Amino acid sequence: MFRQRLSFALGILALAFMLQGAVAWWAIDVATGHVQRGRVASDLLKAYLELSATKQRLRSWTSQALLQAGADGQLRDRYQLDMVVTLQRLEGYARRAAELDDDPLRAQQELAQRQETLGILRRSVEELRTALASTRPLPADADPAVAWAELTRVFDASQGRDLRSLLAETIAREQQAVERERAAADRSLALVAAGALTATLVIAAAAVFLAVYFARALSQPLNELSAGAQALQRGDLAHRIPDQRDDEFAGLGRTVNAMAEELQQHRAREAQVRQDLEDQVQTRTAELQEALKALQTVDASRRRLFADISHELRTPTTAIRGEAEIALRGRDKPVAEYQDALRRIVDTSSQLARIIDDLLTMARSDAEALSIHREAVPLQAPLQEALRQAQALAASSHITIEMHDALPEGLCTLGDAARLRQLFMVLLDNAIRYSHHGGAVHISTQQFPAEARWQLEVRDHGIGLQPEDLPRLFERHFRGERARLHRADGAGLGLPLAQSLAKAHGGHLHLEPHPEGGTVARLSLPLLTAATAA
Repeated sequence: MFRQRLSFALGILALAFMLQGAVAWWAIDVATGHVQRGRVASDLLKAYLELSATKQRLRSWTSQALLQAGADGQLRDRYQLDMVVTLQRLEGYARRAAELDDDPLRAQQELAQRQETLGILRRSVEELRTALASTRPLPADADPAVAWAELTRVFDASQGRDLRSLLAETIAREQQAVERERAAADRSLALVAAGALTATLVIAAAAVFLAVYFARALSQPLNELSAGAQALQRGDLAHRIPDQRDDEFAGLGRTVNAMAEELQQHRAREAQVRQDLEDQVQTRTAELQEALKALQTVDASRRRLFADISHELRTPTTAIRGEAEIALRGRDKPVAEYQDALRRIVDTSSQLARIIDDLLTMARSDAEALSIHREAVPLQAPLQEALRQAQALAASSHITIEMHDALPEGLCTLGDAARLRQLFMVLLDNAIRYSHHGGAVHISTQQFPAEARWQLEVRDHGIGLQPEDLPRLFERHFRGERARLHRADGAGLGLPLAQSLAKAHGGHLHLEPHPEGGTVARLSLPLLTAATAA
């Protein structure tokens, strides 16, 4: 009931607003047309006045040129050009005025009259251009009266018409057009104001009437609903809102009453829900405790690993010191003995360096913690440095390193040169460590211009990989059975570190067993192109 009455009232108001808007739109459109026509008429008047003023300035220049030498010819040309441009503007204004005029007959007549006037003026400008092209100062024996008469004839007459009268009549006519359009625009604006005021008063009166009516009609049901809401707020769920009427408020009252009944039922179930929640909290607490124990176990494993690495650090350090003391003890020895001692010290130092690298890698914990200083890095430099270091390691095991392709000259990537050298060194060190004595390590590179990527392939003929080890190659601390049997030292951190460094540079590392034996490591890195550099 209330919905229908309210919809009807809002519909009437909406219709009134639409009617007011339509009338206002029509009146504004009419006023806009008058304003536009008045603006064009004003532009016409202004252009004619400018044309008259420019012509007068040209007349003054001509007088000066006849009376004395040294008149500026560029000033004459500029005045003539200004008159031509003004005539072109007048032609455009005339056509625009005809298009905007709502009286077709009047528009046609005025356009014809304006075009006729512009044709005479255009011919006059051409005649002036011809007459003034060879203007020279008057000779001493020339009659000034005759020259002035000829000058007046050129400026004030054309095609049998008096140009001064023509301009005066045209300016007067355009002034009348301006006044006419201004008066029409004022009448339209007054009509808009009167219509808007009348419609506003009518709509305001209707709105006041509807507001008073609905305020009285809504007072009682709203008070009843407010009382019911306050009762619910106090917790009085036994309160019921009267719902005997046949309207929307009665339906809302029944809904609120049903909600009160539901709340009573919810109170009865609240204790059970609270108990269930406590049970869930206890369950989650137990799960968190188990997770905490797992974290403690992991932390203990890390502590044990650090303890093992620390223990291993003492052993090579003691060995290096012992070799040095033996070499220095007693009388001078042959050079070969010193060389052997130094070689053993170098081998032990290499083992110590690997253990220190493992310890530093564990301290960094995650790939995100790797410090990467990004800049344009030529791939040749870090790869060449890694090869020089690898040659020294390979020589101690009588392993040869064969480079099948030239170093990548001119190829760059976005990354850290020190980290790239570390990445290349991990791959070369692994290939050397797990090769057989006297074996060979093959290195090849390949460029993929279409994908803007570069690939490094390192292949050895060593112990190879077992199929069951492939899924876990990049897990921390994992070392396959063959690796442990071949080399007991190592913490299983080299490949995880290499994969982390490859990903940090936007690349990818992949290892697989070679069908003829050994292992193939393929490292793919993005190349720095002009687009990525920008």
